[in-house]
Amino acid sequence: MSSDFEGYEQDFAVLTAEITGKIARVPRLPPDEKKQMVANVEKQLEEAKELLEQMDLEVREIPPQSRGMYSNRMRSYKQEMGKLETDFRRSRIAYSDEVRNELLGDDGNSSENQLLKLREERAHLLDNTERLERSSRRLEAGYQIAVETEQIGQEMLENLSHDREKIQRARERLRETDANLGKSSRVLTGMLRR
Repeated sequence: MSSDFEGYEQDFAVLTAEITGKIARVPRLPPDEKKQMVANVEKQLEEAKELLEQMDLEVREIPPQSRGMYSNRMRSYKQEMGKLETDFRRSRIAYSDEVRNELLGDDGNSSENQLLKLREERAHLLDNTERLERSSRRLEAGYQIAVETEQIGQEMLENLSHDREKIQRARERLRETDANLGKSSRVLTGMLRR
């Protein structure tokens, strides 16, 4: 089960990284490419939502005592998805503004407009870079948790195996003791009869 979840996590990470990169490029593309990119991002956002649904189903199948860690991870993925959708809406608004300006004849050649656009693009790029770094850190933390969980599981299995061996040895000793007690009881009974 956890391997399915981890596979979905990796797919989600790759997909969200692609989406983030594409969202950052939307405002700077020529109009025809923008339309195609917007449609592409919408499709990928749907795929990401489907992955989240699959991950959510996997989490529901986990025993309640182990579910907490996965639920926390799901919460962060859903927040990330919400941020991606917000960024996409902002990107589309910027795209709509540019289309409107082109239709109204505002070519944006004034130095103020160019400076404003450059500042907005720079801020957007910085936001996207920061988001990518946060996603990378989250993925690293998730991977570390998975590795630690696996190590703990292996240690528990080894401990259980040792405990089982001890219990089997103790059970064998009890059988031997019981057999010895039975012999002693018969000997004592024989002595009493004499």
